[in-house]
Amino acid sequence: MTRDQNFLKSNYPDDLIKKAKQIELLAFDVDGVLTDGGLYYDHEGNELKKFFAQDGHGIKILQSIGIEIMIISGRQSASVNHRAKELDIKYVIQGSRNKLKSFYDQKISIPLEKVCFVGDDTVDVEILSSVGMSVVVPNTNPTIDIKKFDWVTKRHGGYGAIRDVCDLIYFSKTLNEKV
Repeated sequence: MTRDQNFLKSNYPDDLIKKAKQIELLAFDVDGVLTDGGLYYDHEGNELKKFFAQDGHGIKILQSIGIEIMIISGRQSASVNHRAKELDIKYVIQGSRNKLKSFYDQKISIPLEKVCFVGDDTVDVEILSSVGMSVVVPNTNPTIDIKKFDWVTKRHGGYGAIRDVCDLIYFSKTLNEKV
């Protein structure tokens, strides 16, 4: 077994690896998932967001193996548009109060069972319950029963949670070990 195969097998249960192998699209929320959830404003009232560089690198790695990326956020932010453009993310939905409907509105040919969604709040529960692989972050709203979902990332939103998911999907899809 290679070092990477050992990493995969020792860090993730077999059923999660099987689900990750099927993923063709990674979708995620922004505030509390791609960012730390803080709302920062400069002296002129412009909203600022802090993005974690490793998350961006993980997104680029997944794109290099053909995985589509989608942002579905409940808020609107020019910072999100800027980051999405920088990372070549073509599906960017903001201001969504119904993320499952917003997903369907994109008319993407990828079925939900081949979608991984990462969320952290009540507005995410419907889509989390509908996708092939549901992931939440440790800083998920405490009113949500995280045991209902497939996996909780090791790192918090804005501090590598998306990279954790990217690594899981990447290694699951690229290592040639039967699970």
